[in-house]
Amino acid sequence: MTVNDGRALHRRLHPLHGVVLAGTIPLFLGSLLSDLAYTSTYHIQWSNFASWFITGGLVFGGFALLAAVIYLVRAAHRHHHAFLYIFFLLATWILGFFNALIHAKDAWATMPTGLILSIIVMLLACASTWIGFARFGVGGAR
Repeated sequence: MTVNDGRALHRRLHPLHGVVLAGTIPLFLGSLLSDLAYTSTYHIQWSNFASWFITGGLVFGGFALLAAVIYLVRAAHRHHHAFLYIFFLLATWILGFFNALIHAKDAWATMPTGLILSIIVMLLACASTWIGFARFGVGGAR
């Protein structure tokens, strides 16, 4: 006989899903910090660093989005948290893609739009990571 304490059991976040989800934060943060460094020094290499960080964030975000969609398709019960999580991941990826297009321009042409988009994408990445880990839970067995 098992004891049920009344809490709903949630599926745990797959470790690979957790890595790619959490990996978006340092990459988009690196992009934001590179943009801030570019605004204060005007060294073009900072704009290149931001582009590389954005590309890495898009790769990690794309894999996290793919894992979230696979979870949604395979889930027996579709909760509104899953749709909210996918919405935030998709918004992060789309705005990150536009940020990559902005950063593909000449370094002088990326400001201030690139910095503003980097701030928004960073906030969305933090929100989607928070929702993802809060929804799926972390840790071992209960």
